[in-house]
Parts: sequence; structure tokens; C-alpha cells
Amino acid sequence: MQIPLLSIIFMFISAVVSIGTPVFLFIFFRRNFGARVLPLILGIVVFVIFVLVLEAQVHKIVFARYALRETPVLYVIYGIFMAGIFEETGRFIAFTILRRKYSGIGSGLSYGIGHGGAEAILLAGITMLIIFVASILVNTGNIEIITGRFQGEALAAIQSQIENVSGAAPYMFLLSGIERLAAIAIQLSLSVMVFYAVYRRSKIWLYPLAIVFHAIIDIPAAAMQAGLLSNVLLVEGMVCLAAIAIVFFAIFLHRKLSYYLAPIGLAPF
Repeated sequence: MQIPLLSIIFMFISAVVSIGTPVFLFIFFRRNFGARVLPLILGIVVFVIFVLVLEAQVHKIVFARYALRETPVLYVIYGIFMAGIFEETGRFIAFTILRRKYSGIGSGLSYGIGHGGAEAILLAGITMLIIFVASILVNTGNIEIITGRFQGEALAAIQSQIENVSGAAPYMFLLSGIERLAAIAIQLSLSVMVFYAVYRRSKIWLYPLAIVFHAIIDIPAAAMQAGLLSNVLLVEGMVCLAAIAIVFFAIFLHRKLSYYLAPIGLAPF
């Protein structure tokens, strides 16, 4: 069994994109918009707590009690709004904390990079690196380095995953990196929306609007998970279009409301 070379190349590209994009964006926004380190860290912490811990626990409880997966439409509605509520509420709380010492859109962008960057690295970057390394081991005949430690069902599961990777179209691995670019753009834009909801109290309605936007953007992916959509390219195309649209909205919002903000530089970090 061999993994196509093009698949391995695309795995590496997606891993670099998923891990490198947040780093590049932080450097760029730090130089041009006064991005700070502490809001970045807070974005990472909020993502871990609100998404990987709290939201995951709620899903575990709900799915154990209700057979939502058997009703695709309800599954989609539940999934998209839970994601929106948890992530945007986490954002709202984070900016409420940051507002005491941090001013300027740089803090909003910093948070967005932390939140979106953690998602990209933990959910895609690390996964792509693991698959990349495993694929090289497969092609060089050294997969026993991994499989030699397992037996029974665990070994069968690993072998099944290797077969799936081998049989997947190479472009599927490239789509992972493209999806992360779109997702980071979306996370930054939603962060700008909630940032202004907190920093400009008269625009508090931007917080629930961010929840709605988040839910709408998640519809294609949730519909695919529920079996309502099966065309991966269609789903990714819809996500990319949504990313472009919300980026333009965030830019429009910033240009309209930025006059309200105090000068950047209230906090050194």
C-alpha cells in the first residue's frame, strides 16, 4: 500500500497553512494595527474552554438523551446554533474583560487570531502533520514504528485509517488548508463584530447578529455531517463565499465605527 505523493505534498501544505497563517497574521497585525499578546492568549483560552470543553460536554449530554442524529434537520439547527452561542458568548465575555485595559481594533484582531488560530492548529494543523508523518512511514515501509505498538481492534482501526488515506483523492488534503484559511477569516470577522458590540455599547445588537451569522455559515458543514449534503467541493465553496462576504462586512463595520475607539497603546502587551 502506498500513499500518493501528491496527497503527501498537499498534507504538508495544509499543515503549514494551518499552523503558519495565525503566526503570519499576528506579526502582520502587530505591525499594522497594534495587535497584542494577551488578547491573543485569551482567544486561545476561550476557544479551548468554550468549544473543546463546555460545548463538547453539552453535546455529550444532549446526544445521550435525544436522538437528534435521526432527524437531520433538527441536528443541523441544534449544531449551528450551539456553535454560534458558545463561541460568540465566549468572545463577548473575553472582550468585556479586555475592555478594561485594551483599546483599538488590534485587541479585537489579536483575539480573533488566538481563537481562529487555536482552531486551525488543534483541529487541522496537528492532524495534517500526524497524517503526513504516517504517510511517509507507510511509503518507506516503516509503518511498524506506529502499528507495532498495537494489536487487535486498535491495530485494525489504524490499518483502516491508512487505507482511507490511501484511497482518498489528493485534493481532499489540500481542501483542509483552504478551509482553514476561510475559517480563520470568518473567526477574525466575527471577532470584529463582537468587539464593536462590547466597545460600542449602542451596537450591542452585533452580538446576537454574530450568533446568527455564525449559525448560517455553519449550515453547509452541519448539513454534510447530517447527510443532507454530500458534495465536498460544494460545501467548501459555500464556506469560502461566506468568508469573503463576512470579511467585507467586518471591514465596512470597522470603517464606520472605528472613530469611536480610543488610541491604540493603553496596554504594553
